Amino acid sequence: MAQSEEIINRVAGSKLVTFDLEDYYPQGKKELLDIKDWLFEGFILKEKDFRNYIVEHNWEQYKDANVAVYCSTDAIVPGWAYMLVAANLQPYAKYIVQGDLELLHSSLYQEIISGLDFSIYKDKPVIIKGCSNRPVPPNAYLWATAKMQPYAKSIMYGEACSSVPLYKRK
Repeated sequence: MAQSEEIINRVAGSKLVTFDLEDYYPQGKKELLDIKDWLFEGFILKEKDFRNYIVEHNWEQYKDANVAVYCSTDAIVPGWAYMLVAANLQPYAKYIVQGDLELLHSSLYQEIISGLDFSIYKDKPVIIKGCSNRPVPPNAYLWATAKMQPYAKSIMYGEACSSVPLYKRK
């Protein structure tokens, strides 16, 4: 290549639009509420004792938090117990799931993605950015792809310099 040739950044000049799921990272506190300590020896739910823990628990600590309710032991916990916890969390927490932090992140992303307007990507080539500094659940990429597909001209995954084609409208 001769020194007089100018280097052209074709990525910068393209119509390619980047969709970064990290931009939609769920804000706010994320809390885990483990109910194992509310069970006899961590495994047996005694209704009267469980209800006492519910009454005595400081629910204010979950104000405006996203809460994942779970049991870290292999106890068999009836569904109504989690429902009772949720009923007491509801006045304080922004969002509640039964499961771990990964499920909480996934559920929050699903809610966020379902509320986005993907029509802004109509007839555009889109790349769904693959790398992030925050934990983006794998399901978020699937949901974004499904919501994007009716609008985008094409969808790729990765980075502009190294992408994997996923969809191209015929």
